Amino acid sequence: MKLSLNPALSTEQLALRDVTRRHFFRDCGVGVGKIALASLLAGSAARARGATPLAVNRLAPKSGHFRPRARNVIFLFMAGGPSQAELLDYKPVLEKHHDQAPPEEMVKSLRLAFAQRNAKLLGPQFGFKKCGQSGAEISDVLPHLREVADDIAIVRSMHTDHFNHAPAQIFVNTGSGLPGRPSMGSWVLYGLGTDADDLPGFVVLANDGTSGGAANFSSGFLPTLYSGVPFRSQGEPVLNISSPRGVDARLQRESLDLVRKVNERRLGIVGDPAIASRISSYEMAFRMQTRAPELLELAQERKETLEMYGAEPGKTSFANHCLLARRMVERGVRFVHIYLTGWDHHTQVKASLEDMCKKMDKPAAALVKDLKQRGLLDETLVVWGGEFGRTPIIEANAGLGRSAGRDHHPKTYSMWMAGGGIRPGVTLGRSDDLGFFPAEDPVHVHDLQATILHLLGIDHEQLTFPFQGRDYRLTDVHGKVVEKLLA
Repeated sequence: MKLSLNPALSTEQLALRDVTRRHFFRDCGVGVGKIALASLLAGSAARARGATPLAVNRLAPKSGHFRPRARNVIFLFMAGGPSQAELLDYKPVLEKHHDQAPPEEMVKSLRLAFAQRNAKLLGPQFGFKKCGQSGAEISDVLPHLREVADDIAIVRSMHTDHFNHAPAQIFVNTGSGLPGRPSMGSWVLYGLGTDADDLPGFVVLANDGTSGGAANFSSGFLPTLYSGVPFRSQGEPVLNISSPRGVDARLQRESLDLVRKVNERRLGIVGDPAIASRISSYEMAFRMQTRAPELLELAQERKETLEMYGAEPGKTSFANHCLLARRMVERGVRFVHIYLTGWDHHTQVKASLEDMCKKMDKPAAALVKDLKQRGLLDETLVVWGGEFGRTPIIEANAGLGRSAGRDHHPKTYSMWMAGGGIRPGVTLGRSDDLGFFPAEDPVHVHDLQATILHLLGIDHEQLTFPFQGRDYRLTDVHGKVVEKLLA
């Protein structure tokens, strides 16, 4: 049985209908189109609190295929590709053979963006230590993550299909390396709805633009209602959300009611789902005008909480974004995607990682601690990782001013997960002794996606949407749930 909302057809699909069918729905005596519209818009209580019942119905919480272990997801996306050899995958053999030529069989099949196949091996630039009761090996540059070692599961055998940033980022987020597919957050929102009445169900926080751009959080061919909504952590949370000067709440409400009636009338005539999405967007923006500013008031948090994250109210930072993510899931937001760019370390990987980990380590660990203290970690899945990893061989190019760096490496890399049904304190998978390829329990990107959906109570093979003549899904025709990660 497929999880479905009786999904609305795209504008292109509607255009393919013949005229007589359209006229039947518009003009037949019993008013089929008007009956359907009345059903969607039923609920005077929802209208009384300023929400369009259409939006409430389409985004209302829904049950998945089975009992979920997680209700919400916070994805900490490290755009650029963090180096697993310096962070989560200690390689003593690589360290031993530092500055030596790699075995020919290891490099002959590699696709490299910049490094040369005859480049020498680069040993790990930081020490590692076994942490907690689990004995997880975590780098010296991640002292705060070490404190939650027993709460996280580390995957050391991730692999992907793409070695350039844009397609690799889009692939992780949408299941395809090409733009145009729905993002993971959009699929989750489409399948499960949201508990947040006055905030978007899928929110995006970013310190800068990513290579994949808006395709990373687009709804693709799903209705635009399910797109990720970019938030800012200072100023207006969403651009142009505030009312113009001289427009009070009553005038705006009356204006929106008039626009809604006109749009509803047009929707009843042509049945275009884009109109329904527009109605929903207007109403959501109206509700967010009062809710979103309160969400951003980080100064309301206790001093100890701000210090734990390293958050500073009024600024844009990864720390603020992590704290905002916790506040969002408390308010029912289904999927929060945080992007931290700056992990593309083609040169001076050691110094670059020291700088990035100062920004990332403390807030990411604080998020796990904070969720756990508040009893939210059991129902909130936290995912950390990038689009790929970095090569075991050195990248050095005098012409480009690069030295002691690492190139893109999609063959094997590391991620970690916590909460939401994940087995804590587990280290899953293993790469070979030099870190070129998975050697045990390989986990593909589609497997990661299938596992995330599974933890939310969704069978990834059954969450589908008809488009261009076939049913599409996040994992396409691939993916399996990683049972060893489940608690």
